[in-house]
Amino acid sequence: MNLGCTKNQVDAEIMLGTLAANGFELSADPDKAEVVIINTCGFIEEAKQESINTIIEHGELKKSGSCKVLIAAGCLAQRYQGDLLKELPELDGVVGTGEIGKIADICKKLLQPKKRHQRVFISQPPYLYDEMAPRIRLGHSHSAYVKIAEGCNRNCAFCAIPIMRGKQRSRPIESIVAEARQLAAEGVKELNLISQDTVNYGVDLGIRQGFTALLKQLVKVKGLRWIRPFYLYPQQVTDELIALYAGEETLAKYIDMPFQHINDAMLKRMHRLGGKADITALVEKFRSRIPGLTFRTAFIVGFPGETDEAFSELKAYVEEMAFDRMAAFLYSDEEGVPAEQMDGKVDRELMQERQNELLAVQEPIALAKGRALIGRTLEVLVDGAPEETEHLLEARHEGLAPEIDGVVYINDGVAKPGELVKVKITDATTYDLVGHIVDSPSSVPTVPRRAPAVLHR
Repeated sequence: MNLGCTKNQVDAEIMLGTLAANGFELSADPDKAEVVIINTCGFIEEAKQESINTIIEHGELKKSGSCKVLIAAGCLAQRYQGDLLKELPELDGVVGTGEIGKIADICKKLLQPKKRHQRVFISQPPYLYDEMAPRIRLGHSHSAYVKIAEGCNRNCAFCAIPIMRGKQRSRPIESIVAEARQLAAEGVKELNLISQDTVNYGVDLGIRQGFTALLKQLVKVKGLRWIRPFYLYPQQVTDELIALYAGEETLAKYIDMPFQHINDAMLKRMHRLGGKADITALVEKFRSRIPGLTFRTAFIVGFPGETDEAFSELKAYVEEMAFDRMAAFLYSDEEGVPAEQMDGKVDRELMQERQNELLAVQEPIALAKGRALIGRTLEVLVDGAPEETEHLLEARHEGLAPEIDGVVYINDGVAKPGELVKVKITDATTYDLVGHIVDSPSSVPTVPRRAPAVLHR
């Protein structure tokens, strides 16, 4: 079972591929599995608790199911190692982020008939997969995540990623391009580029403007429709990179750039580079040079020292800038990071109030932007039928990233998952759109589908 972010998902896919390549039979039913692996997340307190609860829940399978070996892998395992084994006796092994390529050998060792003995498989995380690594992808076959680097060199005061994932280690451009070609040959239309610090790609390899250099090669890969980078840091964005976004049709006109805060004093306490004026100038530059751009950002509320005035400034900024997408996260104390020792801690209840206020500011902005698309015809990538009903199709246009943004519900017309079709937008909710197909691939007939005009979420 995989928990946490898409970077964790890629690790899970590599583990699945490695196990299958080494003769293990994979099961979608934990009750029937002899080895159960929980790929944990340790980013914030809620994620840690979810990971621990999931381990405890699956530990019951040793009594009720076929489970002989229970393993905790991933970030929480990397960070807390022996503590997990001590507190969770149902665990047989703890596997860190630097050992995922050895998961098959680890499972074989833990399955050997002998007296039960808990074991830790942890090393510093130098592991970096390449295009030759076996991989079984999760999710839609037409959309894939590609991890271009691992680890982070930055020193954000709230973040424990460098502790869990180490310093930045970038994959060679040739390896990433080779993987992109493989994925395109398998029918992938959307390539989602992920890392902890995407704009900083290649700095450890000595590549000047490495991220721009990588994108220049990826846009040449035939068969891809959208290349969508995530987690851009505001600094180190060059005019050349912006021009590349503006000029290359394959590069999704979509920017995912978490700002974390906007008050200068808060940004300084967070150990973030730049300030409000720099951020505003950068957003305006992106918007002026890339027509139709979708801009997504994220903020942390309740960071130590956040005053009512600082939060009010953030709230006003969100209203003023009218971002297309915005996420608001609660600050979480993390062991070993600078913010843990800072004064001015904010009460949890107040944090939640501020989070709700910030989201309330964003909701009418998102709704207005959705309604502005009514009457337009957009190209969308079809994901398939939603879980709620078989009478609709879910799709996404260029400005909707998988999993984190809304969807386009198609209520008239038929298309297969992975196909690109034109949809006329007829209605909008806060985060989702509704429309009907105005053209279909020649191999698929268009037929009416019975469905409500709007599906509220």
